[in-house]
Amino acid sequence: MKFGVSAWSVQKLLFTKKISLHEFLDFAQDKEVDGVELLDCFWTEEETAMEIKKYLNKIKMPVCCYSIGNDFVQEKPEDRIKQVEYVKQGIDTAVMLETSNLRIFSGSSKEGITYEQGKAWIIDSMKECASYAEEKGITMVLENHGLFAGKSTQVKEIIETIGSHALKANTDTGNFLLVGEKPFDAVKNLVNNIGFVHFKDFKKVDEGKDVYTSLDGSKYQGTIIGEGEVPLKDI
Repeated sequence: MKFGVSAWSVQKLLFTKKISLHEFLDFAQDKEVDGVELLDCFWTEEETAMEIKKYLNKIKMPVCCYSIGNDFVQEKPEDRIKQVEYVKQGIDTAVMLETSNLRIFSGSSKEGITYEQGKAWIIDSMKECASYAEEKGITMVLENHGLFAGKSTQVKEIIETIGSHALKANTDTGNFLLVGEKPFDAVKNLVNNIGFVHFKDFKKVDEGKDVYTSLDGSKYQGTIIGEGEVPLKDI
């Protein structure tokens, strides 16, 4: 197993321009990690994917995963087509960045759209993307996130329904708590489907900043690995 660091770990600093992507990459190199995860939400006019790729080559830093924020739960067919094209563009960028993994989402719940309808759109859209990913040699890794693919059983069902070697799970160890699932049991359920892992830890809190509310109303806050509720050593 190789260990990397995600740009999302410093997302507040990147969004507020307190640091640049170049500085994040310098930090990662200084810590001698095996690679970095990059997200398209951090591209800017000055720090485009191509510019960052040049710097990655310069410092010899591999990209372990490229991540995008797609949403296939769209009522209008034309909007779903746009999301499919967005994912295909993400696959092309992953190829350019010389990574084999593209992190994707399923979709977000919306008023008036049933779970079954949303799931059908997710599967149909993801099938088309998986075919393209197969052609390009990219593995799409589906993160357990949201209500359509938050639980391990949901992620597993989507992956097995599509049945493509280009679709695996991006197992986020913390997110399972938000849907009332024990992280260890969830990871065990997905062990044969995992292609990438986000090691994340949450601690239960009563209130505070940057709090995430789970389905049962419990509140969680991100914390340093090993200081929260997730049994990472066991995982």
